[in-house]
Amino acid sequence: MELNTIGLIAAASTFLGVWFGHVAVRKIEFISPTLWLPTGTFTIVGIILEWFSLSTASLSFSVLFGILGLTFLFDALEFTRQQNRIKKGHAPANPNNPRHARLLVEYASASTVDLLKRDPVGKPVSHKEAIRLIIEHL
Repeated sequence: MELNTIGLIAAASTFLGVWFGHVAVRKIEFISPTLWLPTGTFTIVGIILEWFSLSTASLSFSVLFGILGLTFLFDALEFTRQQNRIKKGHAPANPNNPRHARLLVEYASASTVDLLKRDPVGKPVSHKEAIRLIIEHL
């Protein structure tokens, strides 16, 4: 009996690709003074991985490269979406990044507060109480 590892390879590459992409997009967008460089880099890497996926004879490598390539291509789009989240105040802006400094001036909803770095209170809170908790966190 021969083991079929394609499912395991697909699952692992999907998990690791999504995890890496999530972390990379947040960190790179936070420090990058422009979006075209990371977007272009991720697009090129994604296209290269997709080409490898189409040109390799190994089904396992084809699955690996295909999933990672598509993940990189999607992450290229996520840089712009992350910037839009910053404009809305859903993600923290970096005041030391000139691009983010402009966003903080242009959009009143943009903020440096990272709402993911807070302790949960263990119960639903009203809008007023949520604002008080955020202000206390500053």
